[in-house]
Amino acid sequence: MTKTSPNIVWISTHDINPHLGSYQGLWPDADQPSTPRLDRLAREGVRFDQAFAAAPVCAPARSAIMTGCYPISIGTMHMRTKAVPPDEVRLVSEQFRKSGYYATNNWFTDFQVDTPPTAFDDCSPGAHWRNRPEGSPFFASFHSLITHESRIYGDAAYAAETEELSAEERVNPDSTSFPPYHPDTEPFRRAWARYYDLTTAMDAWVGRILDELEEDGLTEDTLVVFWSDHGASFPRAKRWANEAGLRVPLLARWPGRIAAGSTRDEVVQTMDLAPTILAAAGLDIPAHMHGTPLFDAAGSDLPAAPYAFGARDRMDAQEDAVRTVRDHRFRYTLNLHPDRSGMQYNYYPDHLDTWGELRRLVHEEGQRLSFGEAPSILTDLQRSILTVPRPEEELYDIAVDPHETSNLAADPEYADVKQRLRRALDQWRATYGDLGTMPERELLDQWRPGGVPRRTATPEVTVTDGRVTVSCATPAASIGWTTMPPAEPRDLTPVEQQTGSPVQDGRHWHVYADPFLLPEGADVWIAAWRLGYAPSNEVRLELTDGEA
Repeated sequence: MTKTSPNIVWISTHDINPHLGSYQGLWPDADQPSTPRLDRLAREGVRFDQAFAAAPVCAPARSAIMTGCYPISIGTMHMRTKAVPPDEVRLVSEQFRKSGYYATNNWFTDFQVDTPPTAFDDCSPGAHWRNRPEGSPFFASFHSLITHESRIYGDAAYAAETEELSAEERVNPDSTSFPPYHPDTEPFRRAWARYYDLTTAMDAWVGRILDELEEDGLTEDTLVVFWSDHGASFPRAKRWANEAGLRVPLLARWPGRIAAGSTRDEVVQTMDLAPTILAAAGLDIPAHMHGTPLFDAAGSDLPAAPYAFGARDRMDAQEDAVRTVRDHRFRYTLNLHPDRSGMQYNYYPDHLDTWGELRRLVHEEGQRLSFGEAPSILTDLQRSILTVPRPEEELYDIAVDPHETSNLAADPEYADVKQRLRRALDQWRATYGDLGTMPERELLDQWRPGGVPRRTATPEVTVTDGRVTVSCATPAASIGWTTMPPAEPRDLTPVEQQTGSPVQDGRHWHVYADPFLLPEGADVWIAAWRLGYAPSNEVRLELTDGEA
């Protein structure tokens, strides 16, 4: 631990753009939902006006946040996968544990790897800083599914999440507003109204966590960060590597260090969060991290990177590849497969109301063509969501065109801007690598030859004068030890398996950082994990008369 050792709380939600009252005037229709608690958080800390995810869908975006690395560089770019990142890559929570922090996650993971038990002291629905050993600083993460697309389109889920909203807090579908690339039909109006209602319900959930900090007398000693994983769950937003797919709210409060009511308008990336909180805690930032710390242990601003980069790759079975870069004003996008629609068939979202509505309207336009009538149900902008070919290059002036309606890529007036951003994008891919352009089967063969995961080497253990020293021959392996004997784990749900939730067997593993003293009167089990590998065999130290 360091002299500062602030507590850190991450509060995150799914699938929203900056639709918070504090972003009014900075993001279209930001004032539609009621968000008093998050607006207060912004007033008490810093609001990042132009924050971007690394990918427009959950798992790649969250992998970037937890590792501080670009997904295309470490193999976590597809939705979803079980990657084998480079040796040096760790989940940032483990770095905090090694420094004496109590690290918890409540409870969503989805980091594109199976989460090892060394990553968190507790990763479960009951995880909370209140369970920490007395006096320990904590890094506690809370993740809400309230705004996830499943809540918008599922009647029962929407009703459950919004049951405490008053009539005044609810948005009337007949009077709601939304982007011009969506048709003005009942399914879209209903979905947007529900999205705003769910955002209001999520705001209340955030407030309850902030109230608990206040009840525990921890507000002044805690850095709170609020973020969304990526953009809103609508066609041409979530799953699209554009402004609406990548732009997210980002707020931070740190009393006495970050000035209340401050703002930062440069582009930043949620990938910057890992190095930022390490810097805030006075801990070393690993050299392999690609993110940039945004403030230091005193809360003083640090310069952000000049560009925010994003990528979209496979979405379930839907194959595509898009690369994009954003500076303070412009977004440049390179479609690596312009012959493919941005809205290819995708089993899961194609069962959502808004996706189905767009399909229906395009079908109706096709029916009109059969009668010799020109398509007129959708606008050209709305129709472009589905049509092919797409432009190979896109360029938008976000300052005046936040919905990306006018492609400037072929406009000679913006040739210098396009060239500069294209160079930046090319340099990014050359510098960090782009595994998304590699056939995925080849990548899988490299990771798991013959389809079999490599196994982490069994730890080598020595005990001298009651002090245990452990090493592992597998590079980058994390080592853990416990006094809790093996137990039958409960079966993980399919979603937990997909998202890489840790094994739930009731055991608590200490993360190994330095040699430790044998605990009295208990056997010790030691194991190792390397991200993307099978876990090692366990080593058991049996105590006989107090000696191993």
